[in-house]
Amino acid sequence: MGSAAIPGFVDLQVNGAHGIDFSAEGLTIDRCLATFDLIRDSGTAVFTPTLITSPEDRLLRNLEIVAAAAAAYDDSGAVAGIHLEGPFLDSTTGAIGAHNPEWVIAPDVVVFDRLQAAARGTIRILTVSAGRPGVEELIAHAASAGVAVSLGHQMAGYEAVRRAADAGAALLTHLGNGLPHEVNRHENALLAGLAEQRLDAMLITDGHHLPADLVRLILAAKGVEHTIVVSDASPVAGLPAGRHRTLGTEVEVTADGLVVNPQTGYLAGSGRMMRECMDWLAGLGFLAYEDLLTVGVRNPARVLGIDPQRMTGPGLRYDESARRFASA
Repeated sequence: MGSAAIPGFVDLQVNGAHGIDFSAEGLTIDRCLATFDLIRDSGTAVFTPTLITSPEDRLLRNLEIVAAAAAAYDDSGAVAGIHLEGPFLDSTTGAIGAHNPEWVIAPDVVVFDRLQAAARGTIRILTVSAGRPGVEELIAHAASAGVAVSLGHQMAGYEAVRRAADAGAALLTHLGNGLPHEVNRHENALLAGLAEQRLDAMLITDGHHLPADLVRLILAAKGVEHTIVVSDASPVAGLPAGRHRTLGTEVEVTADGLVVNPQTGYLAGSGRMMRECMDWLAGLGFLAYEDLLTVGVRNPARVLGIDPQRMTGPGLRYDESARRFASA
């Protein structure tokens, strides 16, 4: 992969785009296919459609639809499986974020197996909350089947995070988010995630989810080789500014891509696609071009077992002077 051009980025967390929600009740195969095209056109070569906490019957239905759409999409490997974010999360206010706490359930191997069967075995990433009774059993079970287990939306401290890593957890979902605004100053999920070196950190670098100095701190703690950029693109990404309904609630989208629940003040996913997130990170000047490729292509590709050299995509070039990626 030369410095002149790359096929595109690898996005491990994308909930939808342009009004189409992979977790919505009205999801269809055609809507999935249309969204896949939009994601690819935005500069993402490989991605994992992400479904969030929902009632089990809807998860079963939508997992089947997304898996069927992925199988029908093309043979380029663009859709590299599914990221299931929930429903085995912590329903504590703040930690649960934009997920509906009424749909959260206890970690359950049997339920996970039903969901995986509906997805035709294509769940590649599973986000759970450390510290919940039974979660280590679920982590070990999923990891033994080749699923990359990630920790997020949690109140877990050092010991709970260590136990989850011992069980086979490998990632941290949007580290620094999915947390209450106020936490214990020493014992909290952010510091516990930073301290556990077996866990690679996924970060939303859209300019809203994390301040620049915290991104710098996480990169210093984890290192470029253990940091992964994700978009966490909301289903309203790409829509005009204003009020929209997504993820089961009304959100406000601003002109600069902020997506927030006006009732709670909590973020509801990102209004940016992966290329925009990489542009914001590049603009900070923290990382050289090769490091940007590591966090935006190589590391997420490693999680999925993909060779970046064999990827195909829309094609992007990096403008060193402007610190931005553009269509090749």
